[in-house]
Amino acid sequence: MNSGSLLPRAWMRLPSGAHLDLIDPDPGAWTDRDLAVRLSRTARWGGESAWPLPLSVAQHSLLVLELRRAAAPVPLSAAEELQEILHDAEEGFLGFDCISPLKAVLGEPFRAVADRLMQAVAQRYGLPDWTPEGHRLHKAADLAAAASEAVHCVGWTHEEVREILRIDAPVMGIDPLVARYGDTPWEPWPLAVAAERFHTALQNALARRDGLTP
Repeated sequence: MNSGSLLPRAWMRLPSGAHLDLIDPDPGAWTDRDLAVRLSRTARWGGESAWPLPLSVAQHSLLVLELRRAAAPVPLSAAEELQEILHDAEEGFLGFDCISPLKAVLGEPFRAVADRLMQAVAQRYGLPDWTPEGHRLHKAADLAAAASEAVHCVGWTHEEVREILRIDAPVMGIDPLVARYGDTPWEPWPLAVAAERFHTALQNALARRDGLTP
């Protein structure tokens, strides 16, 4: 066969064996466990870590969820929980959490691919649009998580977080995930642990949304 006649491959193989077209993603192409495993294998902070393992996007997503729960005057709805759990879901399919300085260099083509993947996630899980207040609270939790991860998980100083990363959110001393999961504060979880905890949180939120649990 003439290799020149083959169409370029724009799909990736997922843990389940399914294929996901990264250019034209099908919302039904992946399993929930595919997403959990992919996010557990996707590192925050360019893979840099002060610990033996890098911090996964799966663990970060659960940290943001925990912060939103703690800050909410009333329990989060299932839809709100899904928004937090899945706020970086496209990164699991891209295979990396692109650091902000690089996003500007990669430009519009990268943003378009990421946006299409996130739109597929939103369609798959029925995510509502952010309300102005919901987005404000989400960004506050996301920035608080980022500031604290930078210091405790990666090794940035408090001053570097403010002056270089330009994050004004306070650095937390207590890891909010410890109360729910135990473990050493701020230590990145093993991949299998991160995948299982993310998958469980996602399944619980979906069950609540569908009226299967209170």
